[in-house]
Amino acid sequence: MSQQVGEVGTLFLHEYGDDVRVAVVKEGERRLHAILELKETDAGPRPARLRVKQGASEEPRPPDLFVELARSASRIRISEQTSPAVRGRLQELLDAYQLEAKAVRTCRYCASEGQYSPVTSETAIEADGEYICPDCAKAELDRELAYKGEITSGARDRLYDLLTEVQDLERVSNLLKGDLDPDLTKFDEISATVDEVDPVPVDSLDLHPGIQDHLEGRFDTLLPVQSLAVENGATEGRDQLVVSATATGKTLIGEMAGLDRVLNGKGKMLFLVPLVALANQKHESFEERYGDMVDVSLRVGASRINDGGGRFDPGADVIVGTYEGIDHALRTGKDLGNIGTVVIDEVHTLGEDERGHRLDGLISRLKYYCGERADNHSTDGTQWIYLSATVGNPGDLAEKLRAQLIEFEERPVPIERHVTFADGREKMQIENKLVRRAFDTKSSKGYRGQTIIFTNSRRRCHEVSRKLEYDSAPYHAGLDHRRRKKVEGMFADQDLAAVVTTAALAAGVDFPASQVVFDSLAMGIEWLTVQEFHQMLGRAGRPDYHDKGTVYVLVEPDGAYHNSQEMSEDEVAFKLLKGEMDPVVTRYDEGAAVEETLANVTVGGKHAKRLNERMIGEVPTTHAVGKLLEYEFIDGLEPTPMGRAVTSHFLSPDDAFLLLDGIRKGDDPYDIVGTMELRDDER
Repeated sequence: MSQQVGEVGTLFLHEYGDDVRVAVVKEGERRLHAILELKETDAGPRPARLRVKQGASEEPRPPDLFVELARSASRIRISEQTSPAVRGRLQELLDAYQLEAKAVRTCRYCASEGQYSPVTSETAIEADGEYICPDCAKAELDRELAYKGEITSGARDRLYDLLTEVQDLERVSNLLKGDLDPDLTKFDEISATVDEVDPVPVDSLDLHPGIQDHLEGRFDTLLPVQSLAVENGATEGRDQLVVSATATGKTLIGEMAGLDRVLNGKGKMLFLVPLVALANQKHESFEERYGDMVDVSLRVGASRINDGGGRFDPGADVIVGTYEGIDHALRTGKDLGNIGTVVIDEVHTLGEDERGHRLDGLISRLKYYCGERADNHSTDGTQWIYLSATVGNPGDLAEKLRAQLIEFEERPVPIERHVTFADGREKMQIENKLVRRAFDTKSSKGYRGQTIIFTNSRRRCHEVSRKLEYDSAPYHAGLDHRRRKKVEGMFADQDLAAVVTTAALAAGVDFPASQVVFDSLAMGIEWLTVQEFHQMLGRAGRPDYHDKGTVYVLVEPDGAYHNSQEMSEDEVAFKLLKGEMDPVVTRYDEGAAVEETLANVTVGGKHAKRLNERMIGEVPTTHAVGKLLEYEFIDGLEPTPMGRAVTSHFLSPDDAFLLLDGIRKGDDPYDIVGTMELRDDER
């Protein structure tokens, strides 16, 4: 009998109803699986029957085989989950044969299948009041995930890591049901950092008395990034690229430099931003702060439709405008006067696919308009200040812009980043909880927590806002100026717990929110880039209002917003959370090259080639000029009437020919516009 048994590894015993499950495990593999029945004798418990399991069947074996197995085993283990009564009978049986056994904690799920899987306090995972091994816990979690749809390996790995960390299957499973346990949803924390910079006293600045007195009335010292910029020549005419986190005070650098030059008669200031909402807010802020010293005017993209004047005064001391608004003025030959300072806010827009080439072209055209400055950064001519919170290649970009890099990595408050999984219905429930929790909490500065919810469409903005229980409002570029101003004012007065927005707030509209919630990781039908994601999450937490910022990313497993999106939302989420900032690079396809070359011909005439060469992206000038001649948009190096119409309305060649085709066919104008909108949606 012993020779038949051979060398046995671990003999594992576990309760099985009134009987005992027996497993022989050697080198990590189960070699035998049997059911042992015990009988009571005058001498105590003894083996009565042994049934060896062979697949789905059982084969009876002599009960003495159990004794042989036990004697040949290198060790005998009894599961701690075995009841005291059964464990006592087993111990008495083994004692009768002078065999030692040790009780161990094992995985119940494995034991019920005749598998020996010991667990320790470090590896045991609680499930339904019992402890199971990590493999069984992951299998149970996978069964729950199956109800949520497909999920990427990145999201699955995160849940596995959480399972190992917290050792509680129910807590991790609850994440899939919208649970907001902050210990589990927390992905990481971006710590507050402080760079040691000696603050520059405001009274030491040598500025025009108008701006000097104004600043001394507001501050005693400059903030660190402002101090660095001033120490490196910001108020002495130096061109600078200033890269620093949101809410560190970058805007004031441009204001100080520009207003000092305005008041000293060195030319007006242009302050340029990417969005109408941001331009409106900056314009009103400038009016309020500096309106008693200078004339402030506004130039936004809407001026292309009604260019009869309105609020725009090209003779103003300070012009706040969108990139497109100022570019339109250049393309249509407006006289902007003598420009002393140009501030380009959100300059990382240069890296965006749709808008990057237009900003690149605008900068080149403005430099041509202002007159080329000397390469040695002399203090004569126009000063250029570029501002951004998110640049992956600041040194390279500064070199291309021929500006001095001022980089400051301080983050005024820490930001906690959280991830949880939810479908569309669950997202709404979670957003309600998050908004309530934030608004019901006050910071040490005495401010309620307020929330910005980013979503992917204007329609969704209104849908989410309507369903929030606390007071909220939608905010996007489709609202008129009066409505947007009302929302901004109510948020500033803490009359709103939340605003629900598209990308309109990402670029820096001043909403002092403590919390940012991503209802979607798409804008329209495009997934966010790492830059856009960081720009948006950077809106959470302001040093004068909050102790920390909080970011919640709500992820729909296997979710997408358009059939053109190759990745799912859970895959995108971990790409964004772990992603490195991409370098800011302006890329040109044929349409972009043709559009910018036409604009450069319109503004610069025979100097168009030089304007193209000055752009930071590589423009295939010869090919673009050839296409413009083929399309009859230029005659020599002068725009044709059609070319002027195309460039003044910022049309791509495809859009221009679509319009021309519709006009020549006599199509209804609304049908033409509808066709263009439909094509834009399909891109």
